[in-house]
Amino acid sequence: MKITGVNTFVVDCYRTNFVFVKIYTDAGISGVGEATLEYKENAVTGAIEDIKRYLIGKSPLDIEAHYHNIYRDAYWRGGAVLMSALSAVEMAMWDINGKSLG
Repeated sequence: MKITGVNTFVVDCYRTNFVFVKIYTDAGISGVGEATLEYKENAVTGAIEDIKRYLIGKSPLDIEAHYHNIYRDAYWRGGAVLMSALSAVEMAMWDINGKSLG
């Protein structure tokens, strides 16, 4: 199973816009994660776009390796934007993992 796409969805919720990420696979299984960061939705969606370039073509089941690589390769480790984006991507991959196992 390989990751074929990563999309973000910003939902207008008055003061705080929710940010969701959906990861698609070639097996037809998709997963959803949440990356809301108050008043920084554009920054988070941009970070997810950067992470997307890394993820496309990789197995969504290597979750911990992807988390480590994305976190390690960031010049400024941590921070609210990267960690919100990374958290959403990780959630979506765990969602895919759970669905693949039934």
